[in-house]
Amino acid sequence: MDLDAVRTFVAAADTGQFQEAAADLSITQQGVSRRIAALERDLEVRLFARTPRGVRLTVDGQAFLPHARELLRVADRADASVRPGRRALRVDVHSRRIAPAVRLQEFHLAHRHVGLEVITLSGDVHTAAAAVVAGTIDATFHAVPRHALAPGLNSVRVIDDAHQLLVGPRHPLADARSVTPGQLAGHRLWMPGLAAGTEWSAYYDELADAFGLTIDQDGPVFGYEAQIADIAGSATLATLVGEGSRYLWPDRYDLRRIPVVDPTPVYPMSLIWREDNRHPALAELRAYFGGRHRAGPDAWAPAWARAGQRPV
Repeated sequence: MDLDAVRTFVAAADTGQFQEAAADLSITQQGVSRRIAALERDLEVRLFARTPRGVRLTVDGQAFLPHARELLRVADRADASVRPGRRALRVDVHSRRIAPAVRLQEFHLAHRHVGLEVITLSGDVHTAAAAVVAGTIDATFHAVPRHALAPGLNSVRVIDDAHQLLVGPRHPLADARSVTPGQLAGHRLWMPGLAAGTEWSAYYDELADAFGLTIDQDGPVFGYEAQIADIAGSATLATLVGEGSRYLWPDRYDLRRIPVVDPTPVYPMSLIWREDNRHPALAELRAYFGGRHRAGPDAWAPAWARAGQRPV
């Protein structure tokens, strides 16, 4: 069905005159007549009856009008869902608890005019990058070097999330104001479910090798709530969390988030997008992040990040 003809039908029904409908649509009156005639042939009914003052809807026209309006609304929504600048910018943050979600919320608060859809894709960078390539999302945050991405994708390092040690009140380091990576050696850093072959395991393997840390991946994964509860009641369990992450727990847990310093290990996340994506809000997102959340030169980062991805 010709949407221009349907739009013309609705305009003529609203105004009651082909001449006024033509003016509203910026076409000629003859153009309106041709579109209405074509729609009537397509539907095999008469939609209008002529009157001395213009036109009025026939019974079939009255029946068709609400459906025509809905058809136009659906068409407009479909157009807006994919057209850059009219649809919301779709950004994957993987989890609403971690730093990219927190920083993206800050972007939203500073750019209320930008339509934003926050996505949480499961899986690692390969899943997210495939979604960027396919156009399912506009951007994602992951810790990978640019050369590891598929052709047509671009990235820039935008968030260095500093590590904190999370311990319960009975842990030997519970009262420390800060700890060094060297002080963590010999303590059990519990990260169950750290899947081998992912960007996360690659990062923590390199971190453990650099500072002689023990990262324990044993045990089933019952979710972060269960892990936090176990840490709160243990004198030996600890884990690492990002400074920019959001974790909530009952006050009775008395958990401590202790900065890791000298050097501060950071988890370096890049914003990844498709080079040919022309969504205007994507440019605003990239400009907003820039070097805003980058750590200083004294922080520790994995080799690929130390080799140098600078914000653009």
